[in-house]
Amino acid sequence: MKPGFQAYFLTFREARRILLSRGEVKLNLDLRKTNRTFAVKVEDDKIIFPDGSEVEKKIIEKIAKDEGTVYFVKNGHVFKAAIAGEHFYKLVPTIPPTIEINGIRMHRTKDTNPLWDTRAKIKAVEPKEGEFVLDTCMGLGYTAIESAKRGAYVITVEKDPNVIELAKLNPWSYEVFHSQNIQVVQGDVFDVIRKFRDETFNVIVHDPPRFSLAGELYSEEFYAELFRVLKPGGRIFHYVGNPGKKFRRKDLQRGVMERLRKVGFKNVKRVEEALGILGWKFG
Repeated sequence: MKPGFQAYFLTFREARRILLSRGEVKLNLDLRKTNRTFAVKVEDDKIIFPDGSEVEKKIIEKIAKDEGTVYFVKNGHVFKAAIAGEHFYKLVPTIPPTIEINGIRMHRTKDTNPLWDTRAKIKAVEPKEGEFVLDTCMGLGYTAIESAKRGAYVITVEKDPNVIELAKLNPWSYEVFHSQNIQVVQGDVFDVIRKFRDETFNVIVHDPPRFSLAGELYSEEFYAELFRVLKPGGRIFHYVGNPGKKFRRKDLQRGVMERLRKVGFKNVKRVEEALGILGWKFG
């Protein structure tokens, strides 16, 4: 396992394989982040993990029935990858995982997965080696990771400490906290952005929560700040989705495009495959 957090991750997939096995079964236990497998011993009433942790088979049976939650085994105990507080947060066993907050998934998962979803957004702005990227809403950090893989330097901002904790737990988010090209800032980007100097970033990826949860991040005031911190020749991708369009004929993207143009962005256009808006700042 990766250094720092020693745990074995289980979803309904691994649990079902365990229940169908006898003696020993080799399993991937890092949510398929790697191809590495571990030998797990299967006995009549318990499962024994490589570090000696023993888990009752009845617990594995419960996990096998739960297709919506990630579990992990650490120090001989089984935990849900979830945090309950003012809101309920959990990792969902898509590959790679997404976060669900109060039942709302933070990535598109229908006919895609969080990694493909992220790559579609990054493809729209194409961060290049040596460029500076602002990732306004970190989530699990997939946007920051994909940008850093291209050689860019990334500042990624996350308001919710519970989201950061789940990202630290998630094997697919490991690079966010260990890449020299990524800096994590905890705070509300609506306020944090005012601390950046003019013309700091070459690229902005703005992937906010839905409008009903964070309307200020869709405001003309905030867009003006995004424009201010972007270098001439820089570009912005703004994920919007299409909420309400199918049933209420409401076009949220159109309103976003109008406000982006109003604060100075040019060549503003839809990127249908990524359900968002692309814009440029010219000098």
